[in-house]
Amino acid sequence: MPRIPLTWLAEHVELPEGLSAEQLAADLVRVGLEEEAVHPAAVSGPLVVGRVVERVPEPQKNGKTINWCQVDVGEHNGTAEDGSRTPRGIVCGAHNFDVGDHVVVALPGTVLPGPFEIASRKTYGHVSDGMICSSRELGLGDDHDGIIVLAEMGIDAAPGADARALLGLGEEVLEINVTPDRGYCFAMRGVAREYAHSTGAVFTDHGLPRAGADEDLATTGGFGVELRDEAPIHGVAGADRFVARVVRGVAASKPSPTWMQQRLTQAGMRPISLAVDVTNYVMLDLGQPLHAYDLATLDGPIVVRRARAGERLTTLDGVDRALDPEDLLITDGPDAGRVLGLAGVMGGAETEVSESTTDLLIEAAHFDPVSIARTARRHKLPSEASKRFERGVDPQLPRVAAARVVELLVEHGGGTADPVLTDVDRTTPPPVLTLPVDLPARLIGLDLDVAAVSRYLREIGCTVGEVAGAGADAVVSVSVPTWRPDLTEPVDLVEEVARLHGYDAIPSVVPRSPVGLGLTVAQRRRRRVAQALADAGWVETLSYPFVGAAQLDALALPADDERRTMVRLANPLSEERPSMRASLLVTLLDTARRNVARGTTDLAVYEVGAVTLPRPGAAPAPVPPIAQRPSDDVLDAVRAAVPAQPRRVAGVLTGLREPAGWWGEGRPADHTDAIDAVRLLAETLGVELAVAADAERAPWHPGRCARFITADGTLVGHAGELHPSVVAALGLPARASAFEVDLDVLLAAAPRTEVVATEVSTFPVAKEDVALVVPADVPVADVLDAVRSGAAASAAGDVLESARLFDVYTGEQVGEGRRSLAFALRLRAADRTLTADETAAVRAAVVAEAERRFGATLRA
Repeated sequence: MPRIPLTWLAEHVELPEGLSAEQLAADLVRVGLEEEAVHPAAVSGPLVVGRVVERVPEPQKNGKTINWCQVDVGEHNGTAEDGSRTPRGIVCGAHNFDVGDHVVVALPGTVLPGPFEIASRKTYGHVSDGMICSSRELGLGDDHDGIIVLAEMGIDAAPGADARALLGLGEEVLEINVTPDRGYCFAMRGVAREYAHSTGAVFTDHGLPRAGADEDLATTGGFGVELRDEAPIHGVAGADRFVARVVRGVAASKPSPTWMQQRLTQAGMRPISLAVDVTNYVMLDLGQPLHAYDLATLDGPIVVRRARAGERLTTLDGVDRALDPEDLLITDGPDAGRVLGLAGVMGGAETEVSESTTDLLIEAAHFDPVSIARTARRHKLPSEASKRFERGVDPQLPRVAAARVVELLVEHGGGTADPVLTDVDRTTPPPVLTLPVDLPARLIGLDLDVAAVSRYLREIGCTVGEVAGAGADAVVSVSVPTWRPDLTEPVDLVEEVARLHGYDAIPSVVPRSPVGLGLTVAQRRRRRVAQALADAGWVETLSYPFVGAAQLDALALPADDERRTMVRLANPLSEERPSMRASLLVTLLDTARRNVARGTTDLAVYEVGAVTLPRPGAAPAPVPPIAQRPSDDVLDAVRAAVPAQPRRVAGVLTGLREPAGWWGEGRPADHTDAIDAVRLLAETLGVELAVAADAERAPWHPGRCARFITADGTLVGHAGELHPSVVAALGLPARASAFEVDLDVLLAAAPRTEVVATEVSTFPVAKEDVALVVPADVPVADVLDAVRSGAAASAAGDVLESARLFDVYTGEQVGEGRRSLAFALRLRAADRTLTADETAAVRAAVVAEAERRFGATLRA
């Protein structure tokens, strides 16, 4: 986010005396620039000018020589016994100063960047009563070997004067938050313009061509530049303007002036060298990114083109990068075969300015925002240049900015500029928008006349024509300024009118709310599902719906699995996760993995969310109009293009389900807990689910996975233990379990009425236990179903209240390949007390049905 030093801003717009960063933030927020932070002064406390009155070198045993100095700091001097003022004694290890020099002294109580507090301390046999400061210690640069001598900076001040004011170190800096459509506010020029809009202060536009700057330069015979974009993205050329200037005999690697280093530091950038600092300074000042090349390393002409297959580039950060055919490049050499840099993002190491550089080529260009944004994201290389280019830079700035860079280089680095200018200009005029005269009033809700609307639009730099037509058909043509590429529709102009009129001046009208509607049945049921899981000890989470192929590979999903068919985003946040999830479990497992990696191994997390399922053959959605209600046909086409987004519920269990303590060792979570969670959901909604084993559903264990279906055979979801390979790939604890069910299917299967009343019998319950010996491979769920069916068909009628498995036994008594399943039956009639014969009849019917289905026998 941009940082705004007030003294720098004052060079573009008149600021009232005594303006604070807080007041500046309040003024800017009225026009939509929010405060991010107020950074206090870099140095606090008594930082003063001192005059060296005595310097005594003292060699030390370690071979180092220190200077014992007496420094006159004016009114901050000490007081002798006779009342006279005495200089401060300070130990200093630097040697680039002498008696009589004026230096910067940090007295005890000063806090330097770091933070580092200065105090009187005993060192090298003396009490050092302060510190004589270097540039690095004050945060003004990297020079730590020599202290600052003010005369060398052209500063003349008396001892005791406030050095913070002289060096600009006592200034607050405002950091603001700039929305993506306001890229021009990444520069002092843009912020100053907005401050003028907010307060009416006088604004001076330094982004306009200045008389005499370069108007006499020849425009032919300069350094060759060619714009070749044979594969433009979305039909727009990657570059439409390129300005090049040559400066020779410059001390390019020398330090930049202190005032420039100070401003760069305040703005959050590190001073490097004159050539680099000047280009960065002009970028921060005007908003035009620039680049300086070592002219001796270039083999003209410069060619702007797309990357070729197999090309690579080592950028200034030292990273070797494989280039993509969509990357826009700066190249030179025979057939433009050498890559110099990623256009608008970062230059290459081969042509960077070095200590031996004396001749420079200055580049100031205008690039397509989409091309730059995609390149920066593709290479994970956000730079100060790309931040500006991807938001849109004024195409009229390159020539002005290049002239300013040349002027600063010549002024502070010597040398001369070539009397010729290269300016390849293929820019097009900004659009002319047709604004209905009544549109601002209709959208904002205020009665603004044409004169007021025109005044606001002229303030932001628009050219407003005369009104054409009359009444509801009256329109006015508006030509937008070059620095506002975000103004592309009439509604954009209305937003600007609202912003300048003042959001606080637009009355808030609360719409009437219909009385007594409340939540729908579906909403209440969804909330009950979430609450039921929470009450059972599960913790609800929320994950981002973006996924990539690597996550699906970790779950061992087959290549033809329907969950691999996903909706891909046109502009993903990350190329590693470019698609919308088709399974809620994919992102929830990522949440579980992250928690386990951070030490939380006992987990029971769930999520209620939507998945996105593509519609095969669906046509792209049309773009509806903004200023009026879309037609029914357009709305129908939009709805038809929107992917299906069913709601799902998923959960993941790891570690202990019941914690250990004085009561015992605890119980590890297993697949039955995941299955019980799905049963809980079904019970909460009043849905009867059938359960069957499923051996072929990734990412679950083939032997410990259950499939749930409704009474009409619709698949609801799966639950069970995760496959060991999936557990290992995600780094989860062994035997981790999970479930995922389709909440929309469950809701559709739920009874129409939310509350189903069941008559409570006043007659006593009869208990019967039955142990059935069945083949070991028969699922318990199937046997339980037989128990219920048999009980319902008994001579006693449907008197089964509940049936529960309470014991499983295998051993010699039941025979090899068989097991005993014991069920507790609870029987009750609504109109009578059951007799012993009736309960025996139920028991016999259960055994008979189990025998018929599975060859079961009653265990003695």
